[in-house]
Amino acid sequence: MTVDAHHHVWDLSVRDQDWIPEPSPLRRNFTVADLTREAHAAGVDRTVLVQTITVPEETPEFLELAAAHDLIAGVVGWTDLTRPDITDELSRLRALPGGHHLKGIRHQVQGEPDPEWLLRPDVHRGLAAVAAAGLVYDLVVLPHQLPACTKAAAALPQLTFVLDHLGKPSIASGALEPWAAGLHALADLPNTVAKLSGLVSEADPDSLTVDDLRPYTDTALEAFGPDRLMFGSDWPVCTATVTYGAVIDIARRLTPEAEHTQLFETTAVRVYDL
Repeated sequence: MTVDAHHHVWDLSVRDQDWIPEPSPLRRNFTVADLTREAHAAGVDRTVLVQTITVPEETPEFLELAAAHDLIAGVVGWTDLTRPDITDELSRLRALPGGHHLKGIRHQVQGEPDPEWLLRPDVHRGLAAVAAAGLVYDLVVLPHQLPACTKAAAALPQLTFVLDHLGKPSIASGALEPWAAGLHALADLPNTVAKLSGLVSEADPDSLTVDDLRPYTDTALEAFGPDRLMFGSDWPVCTATVTYGAVIDIARRLTPEAEHTQLFETTAVRVYDL
């Protein structure tokens, strides 16, 4: 079995994706039917559908999609972690049609001006509720926010934190530090996991080579090991740079074949309880 642990879908007739620039090849609808064709051609059996924007309507819609499509084995949704009734809200989401597919929560922390947003008391309370609900928390952050991620993970050992896109290192510039030090510090905590996802989007699209990505994937493998790393395509965002099939091929070429079962299946199945 091959698992794609990170992808999106959207329908611009339902709501805008205001983070997509004009013009962009991403400014069109990307549906589960589109993904299914790509996934089956690439040998992908299961996926995890991840939130795109911070609106409460999206998560119930994603749960319904997961209930209707066998390909989608899990959903990482969004809800306001700071709401006073966060425990009740997580219970409500899990009681919705397809609610058993809810595996995690995510917030666009990368867009928060406070680099220590994750350490706010109201956010800490919400993260504790996520843990109590048996869910994981996906981190979408920038390199300068990694220290706060480490502090949050240390303060909540009962919660599994999943770092999306390896924390978005500056691949286009070729810089490793201070990103690598921040990644290692986070990986030192046993309740942290990371995704080999989104890396092609951080590289220079006009000169991207596999070797451009290698220092970053090697650093991640050294820090987390294959039992705490999982592959994610970041489809359809990746398609602005490479095809779905190409992003999987790149990930396979960058990682030892002996570790592919863990990277492309067992880590995601374990962490997201697929």
